[in-house]
Amino acid sequence: MADSNEMTINLVVLGRTQTGKSAAGNSLLGSSDFESHCSPSSVTTCCSLGRSCRISGIIRRSGCEIALRVQVLDTPSYPHSGLSKEQVTDTVRSALAHHFGEEGLHLALLVLRADLPLCPDESDHTIQFIQELLGPTWKDFTAVLLTHADKAEEAGFSEEAYLHSASSTLLSLLSSVQHKYVFLDNQKSIIKEERAIVLRKLLNFIRQNNYQVLLLKHSKE
Repeated sequence: MADSNEMTINLVVLGRTQTGKSAAGNSLLGSSDFESHCSPSSVTTCCSLGRSCRISGIIRRSGCEIALRVQVLDTPSYPHSGLSKEQVTDTVRSALAHHFGEEGLHLALLVLRADLPLCPDESDHTIQFIQELLGPTWKDFTAVLLTHADKAEEAGFSEEAYLHSASSTLLSLLSSVQHKYVFLDNQKSIIKEERAIVLRKLLNFIRQNNYQVLLLKHSKE
């Protein structure tokens, strides 16, 4: 019965080096679990799971408030400065099966920088990587997290104007994941209210997917 007034969502952050994956994970958790700093090489070399405290004021069911817990799996980037694609894929796939094998994954968050253009080759490689990890239904369980939205705002772009000016590559990617995207302001992401806004958007995506989870089993090809 205790579980009825608490909900846990399982997330994994995926993306290229220096897109802000680990920082985004920390923002979602409201902590500093993951190492995150500017570096000339890839900072994250292995997967690690972070768990939030009970978060109130985010979700209600049948008129009653439900406490939310967030679990985020931080992953090595792809491409990686020190690991091959096969090493990254095996590491992430094993970690997904280990941490979310029984409960399932609610959302994979593809982290992209809002202040950098998305090129076709980069998009193709990223999609291929996610497909290999999540399988044929990856689109149903993937959302795009656009970090450094504050820099786009400083350049004079509202979210609407940004998307209006975005490359066809990015728009095609957003369309393929049913327009599940969230802008993350790196300057405000540590603020409790900003975090709540982002979590509510992610919960809405999960709700639209009928709270389904992707079950992941470790199987080497």
